[in-house]
Amino acid sequence: MPRSIISARQTTLRREVELAGKGVHSGAPASVVLHPAEADTGLRFLVSKRGRIIADIPADVRNVKNLTLCTVLGDDSGVSIGTVEHLLSALRGLNVDNCYIEVDSKEVPIMDGSAAEFVAAIDEVGLRELNETRRYIKVLKPVRVEEGESLGEFTPHGCFHLDVEIDFDTPLIGRQRMELDLTPQSFRTELSRARTFGFMRDVEKLWKAGLALGASLENTVAVGDDRILNTEGLRYHHEFVRHKMLDAVGDLSLAGYHILGSYRSVRGGHRLNAYVVKALLADASAWTLVQAPASRNRETNYRPMGLALAAGE
Repeated sequence: MPRSIISARQTTLRREVELAGKGVHSGAPASVVLHPAEADTGLRFLVSKRGRIIADIPADVRNVKNLTLCTVLGDDSGVSIGTVEHLLSALRGLNVDNCYIEVDSKEVPIMDGSAAEFVAAIDEVGLRELNETRRYIKVLKPVRVEEGESLGEFTPHGCFHLDVEIDFDTPLIGRQRMELDLTPQSFRTELSRARTFGFMRDVEKLWKAGLALGASLENTVAVGDDRILNTEGLRYHHEFVRHKMLDAVGDLSLAGYHILGSYRSVRGGHRLNAYVVKALLADASAWTLVQAPASRNRETNYRPMGLALAAGE
């Protein structure tokens, strides 16, 4: 990724935009309104009920409440919002720093199972640069988390680099690995249309657990015993690992800032992504907060801010 495309300024949306759909787990109708926000707001979920805001939940790893099949954020009062990862990936993938995300349900709508419709909505209204400079978490040394056969690791790198590997015991997926330097353009073309996927053998079990009630061939790649059940087939070569990368972009945004570093994931998912973010932030020697220079210089000119945000602060 050429360093010149790392933006110096924070951004927000030019105007609000609304999308509607249903929750993939609840099956209930859901709508989301993306609102412009001032500098240093970050990404914040405003949960509404009958037209009244009942919770303001920052997209922060400290607010993660559940990581079963999706990422759920919540506050101390018990209000939560689930399936946040696809929308967060679109916002982070397109370099949106500040946004109020108003949701009227317990889930962000699943749309088509990817980030494509969120990307289209953001592109439709466009972005506005703000006067304040963008800040980045710069990874200074490796930080690794291992769980059984799964591992996730941050290492130093000059841009936001993803290296994701999956391995499923079916010839329809198997072992897939992909690396990508994340930019708005690479996110649009390489990741944004990759859909969530599920195995038909698991459907009854998920339904009994009250999950995947809104899943369908319109929003999920359905993997059967010997074929993909969606009549249109796959959208990408290796769509499965691309969706895992899309999820990772959303989950890693819960660090609170853009990341200058490489993220390696093997057989990971939402749980591992969140745990590696927590491990990074908990080690004050593993990262530093830097700000973009006034001009679009190379990354090596980024200035330390003399500021650290340890997890839990």
